[in-house]
Amino acid sequence: MAAFYNQATLSYNNTTVSSNLVTGELLEVLRVSKTAVSDEYGAGDTLTYTVSLVNTGNSDITGITLTDDLGAYSYETQTLVPLTYTDGSVQYFSNGALQPAPAVTAGDTLVISGITVPANGNAIIIYQADANEFAPLEAGSQITNTVTASGSGADVSASAVVSAENTAELSITKSLSPAEVPANGNITYTFVIQNSGNTAENTAVMSDLFDPVLTDIEVTIGGASPRADAYTYSETTGEFVTAAGAISVPAASYTRDAASGAVTVIPGTVEITITGNIK
Repeated sequence: MAAFYNQATLSYNNTTVSSNLVTGELLEVLRVSKTAVSDEYGAGDTLTYTVSLVNTGNSDITGITLTDDLGAYSYETQTLVPLTYTDGSVQYFSNGALQPAPAVTAGDTLVISGITVPANGNAIIIYQADANEFAPLEAGSQITNTVTASGSGADVSASAVVSAENTAELSITKSLSPAEVPANGNITYTFVIQNSGNTAENTAVMSDLFDPVLTDIEVTIGGASPRADAYTYSETTGEFVTAAGAISVPAASYTRDAASGAVTVIPGTVEITITGNIK
């Protein structure tokens, strides 16, 4: 809503007098709001957005164009766009009824045109976008996504904010050395745990059932010998289990490409080795 002001003047006999100042307010006939289905995102996640247009006037508002900035933000001397429109994802509803898909042009901005908002009614547009290589992932990061509805004298905007998910994202790989070992020979299993998330993880439990069973095992976690209660192992069954809190996997770190500004994830890593003789 916008205020306006008006004042009259009266001239007579070389004299000018002014009236009182009156104030009015223009009511917005078209209103827009925008929401994200999820308020958090991670690398590569698909986000769903809903744009709601409400017409409080007595006539249809036609020819509306939505322009979405796809979360564009400034980074050093560049403008980076952290979201990529998901092709074919637009759905357009008028007073709850699904309409034919509107015209869509997608690039660094998303433009959806040909929207009509019925008199005393509403239109809802739903679409998706993927968090791409420019989406910031550090803890506390956000993407602010703004859409502007314009046309037929309307020009209104709304934003939705989503935050980087604060979580750990672990993976594990296992290798052995040597690959060929004689009976009663010595073997080393190496486990590499990586964390691609922005939060350290201290509660992970690793287990393995060695077959053939190992005897006289030696264990390192993060390159050091662990405390005595850091794991349990049975030379009868070959079952190895770490205790909760014995493994600490640091959060990932993030770098930016100097030229493009793209985010690169450098996982936090911890290595576990288990060496023993084959029973």
